[in-house]
Amino acid sequence: MSALTRDETEALIQEVLEVYPEKAKKDRAKHLAVNDQEVEQSKKCITSNRRSLPGVMTIRGCAYAGSKGVVWGPVKDMIHISHGPVGCGQYSRAGRRNYYVGTTGVNVFGTMNFTSDFQEKDIVFGGDKKLAKLIDEIDQLFPLNKGITIQSECPIGLIGDDIEAVAKMKAKDIEKTVVPVRCEGFRGVSQSLGHHIANDAVRDWVLDKRDNDTSWEATPYDVAIIGDYNIGGDAWASRILLEEMGLRCVAQWSGDGTLSEMELTPKVKLNLLHCYRSMNYISRHMEEKYGIPWLEYNFFGPTKIEESLREIASHFDDKIKEGAERVIAKYRKESDAVIEKYRPRLEGKRVMLYVGGLRPRHVIGAYEDLGMEVVGTGYEFAHNDDYDRTIKEMGNATLIYDDVTGYEFEEFVKRVKPDLIGSGIKEKYIFQKMGIPFRQMHSWDYSGPYHGYDGFAIFARDMDMTLNNPCWSNLTPPWKRQGEAPQAEAAE
Repeated sequence: MSALTRDETEALIQEVLEVYPEKAKKDRAKHLAVNDQEVEQSKKCITSNRRSLPGVMTIRGCAYAGSKGVVWGPVKDMIHISHGPVGCGQYSRAGRRNYYVGTTGVNVFGTMNFTSDFQEKDIVFGGDKKLAKLIDEIDQLFPLNKGITIQSECPIGLIGDDIEAVAKMKAKDIEKTVVPVRCEGFRGVSQSLGHHIANDAVRDWVLDKRDNDTSWEATPYDVAIIGDYNIGGDAWASRILLEEMGLRCVAQWSGDGTLSEMELTPKVKLNLLHCYRSMNYISRHMEEKYGIPWLEYNFFGPTKIEESLREIASHFDDKIKEGAERVIAKYRKESDAVIEKYRPRLEGKRVMLYVGGLRPRHVIGAYEDLGMEVVGTGYEFAHNDDYDRTIKEMGNATLIYDDVTGYEFEEFVKRVKPDLIGSGIKEKYIFQKMGIPFRQMHSWDYSGPYHGYDGFAIFARDMDMTLNNPCWSNLTPPWKRQGEAPQAEAAE
């Protein structure tokens, strides 16, 4: 349980809200809640997927970020054009450490920035001709690309470029898949709509390409990993376990994924969904059109890994069920050794999380395996079905916050006094300057993988290395220092 009681947590929320004008206070109150495991639906206690308040700092991204930065960007053998000004494309490239195998610039292109580099004249006269010319140049310079996507930035929707017409025309010219994606950043309330738009583009322009292909030989044990972006090698760590239990991973996307794997996915027997928020749409579509069942799995920490392996195996025959038990037995000694080493150093430590689409709930089990307690969690762009899954994972009377503002997060941290914070790059240096241990949980703070048994060992090491680093005892925030003249400090 949290150190705060339910009444104290409710009082804390009210105290933090007092700073807002009445209208903003009323709105933000809907996004802050005290967890109650007895609530059947989260919509009874918290509101999500609403526009952020103008003028209030939000940590969200945009629809373009959800499509280009998350779903499409990691597809390694396709070239993804950021259609618009150069800044969005530059910001979105190479930010999430989507590991891949291949030679960059030859047969894979994930960390390269392709942009139509809009100028004033393009805003006035349109960018269709420029886009068509760009696609021709790309296909000449990088002939081993398997396809192209057009990721729309904000100006495209405002000036009316017909990217669909360009895509159809150039697909015939270069005889490759060209996908227009209407992911202008102003659409929707966050990057979540960008995920949905990207999924719809996969559905409409890619997924049925090999429906009539009978040359591919299927097996009863074919699966696809959906919504794993291979941050620091996560998908590889997961794939090891699935293949050791006897399954065949036909596709993994979009981390280290290819266009061919996406086209083959409708032929698998089970879709394994890791990031529910970003890929549940395409999983539901394949269930409706192709009859492929899907399940959400969690490979963070040995407890959740065991649960997930057994649930996955339940969809197959005894061979796979026995394989799952064999994998669990094989790695149990290894995971027990990790817990034995790190749990005494981490036992009882309290964590607050604020991340993106799945980690605010998926990593809770891994922390608990190490004896740690998550006392607050929230999402940047969740929907209520995400919170439905979260309330059962969290202890009662703990804080839940949706699209939390910078001010709210800081005030919650000051009062709850967690031992560790796991959040994003925008929050990292604020809390480090406050002297609070911090892990960047969007891209593993340049570490990873964190999935699977291999990843759990790295996760435990990183949490211990961060939390028990002696630097924190020597760090005093500038605003807490006594008797120091700013001029003298600057002179040093």
